Amino acid sequence: MTKLFKDKNFWKTAVKLSIPVALQNLLTSSFTLADTLLVSSLGTVALSSVGMMGQWAWLMNMILIGFCSATTVFISQFWGIRDIKKIRRISGISILFALGAAVLFTAVSLAVPGGVVRIFNSDKDVIASGAQYLRIVAFSFIPVALTNILAAILRAVENVKLPMYVSAFTTVLNIFLDYSMIFGKFGFPVLGIKGAALATVISAWLGVALIIVVSLIQKNILIGSFRQFFSFSRQELTAYVSKAWPVVLNESMWGAGTFVYNIVFGNMGYEYFSALTIVRSFENIAFVIFIGLCSAASVMIGKSIGQGKIERGLLDAKRFMVLVPTLAVMVAVMIIIFRGQLISIFNMGNNISATTLDTAMTIMVIYAAAFPFRMMPYLEIVAIFRSGGDTVTGAKYELLCLWALSVPATIIAVYLLKVPFAVAFAVMYIFEDIPKNITCMRYYLTKKWIKPVTSEGIRGLKEFNSKRAGEK
Repeated sequence: MTKLFKDKNFWKTAVKLSIPVALQNLLTSSFTLADTLLVSSLGTVALSSVGMMGQWAWLMNMILIGFCSATTVFISQFWGIRDIKKIRRISGISILFALGAAVLFTAVSLAVPGGVVRIFNSDKDVIASGAQYLRIVAFSFIPVALTNILAAILRAVENVKLPMYVSAFTTVLNIFLDYSMIFGKFGFPVLGIKGAALATVISAWLGVALIIVVSLIQKNILIGSFRQFFSFSRQELTAYVSKAWPVVLNESMWGAGTFVYNIVFGNMGYEYFSALTIVRSFENIAFVIFIGLCSAASVMIGKSIGQGKIERGLLDAKRFMVLVPTLAVMVAVMIIIFRGQLISIFNMGNNISATTLDTAMTIMVIYAAAFPFRMMPYLEIVAIFRSGGDTVTGAKYELLCLWALSVPATIIAVYLLKVPFAVAFAVMYIFEDIPKNITCMRYYLTKKWIKPVTSEGIRGLKEFNSKRAGEK
């Protein structure tokens, strides 16, 4: 085991790629956490409303993550052979699809904001508050989509610092604007929940503007003529869609499954959903280091496979398969130890109900216990299988475990068995994560997920398979 991690180049590359991405996601999560903390001072109804609308935006982000992942599959492998022309054309396709998703969510949010809130909760106060927030925050969806896809392109070519710096800027700006607009500080009027939404919109637009301005100065991969990005061929579009649709379907349907969970949990009472909002705020923080590690794994493995260095890609995959669960157990222990202090942060104004706080304490322990079991399939599906070129198998396993097992089990537990909220929360994890761990690990060991998209990678895979056959 010690020999496995003696490679200094592995650590150097992994740290260089993972730390900025982890910091970027920490900043993005802090962005959400700041919103939640400041809005919590307005009371349980406001907190629940913002949490529910956060889940609506999260569903859009799941679709965007699908396009970002598909983009990384191609760009990381093309980056291995420095094919800039193809990288830009794939980027153009990705931008168009991401914008399409954002426009759709914006249109629905503006057309029927109350209807969107009603999906989660029927309480008239929550509907009024949530609709008021959504009418404004919907205008952040397009810049958020652009930021996500541009950041994915930059990370895939190992430019990880610019997205991190932009996240730092937007986080600080959002916290300042949140405080100023919610409570009427520094000459701003008191806007309450509207102020939180407006702060998000302003920060999101300035963030994407900053990426473009800095890219112009750097003359990085994002800067080229319109033709370089959007003159892709039908063959390139077909190849992208063939890899993208399983990933987008995977993320969209997984997001839709989580959406169903949120509907079920939201209708168990807004106090319980407020507890869930608190836990998910910290869930995002706990998750950031693993987003960084999986992003690094995706680029490193994809780059090696794109170059035809199959054994190197497999070795790096093995290293991450040891590193990720070890760190996940450590994080889980820390969550359990410090859960009381973490949750108390949300009740600084003593406006959160005892039911919400007690429930948050309980489900935080359940989340921590499930955490290592969630990280392993995440690494395998998002980083290893997809970077190897297989975007179908992981999607199949994930959606089967979610829709055939976990969602039905949770609905039965809540509506037929009438179990308490914490038990329903545990059922959700048990029926999804345990079977997914088993199926993903078995497939990882077969090495069938190695499916290069470059000619160099295809040639390298043939040589690797010939060598294996000779050894047998």
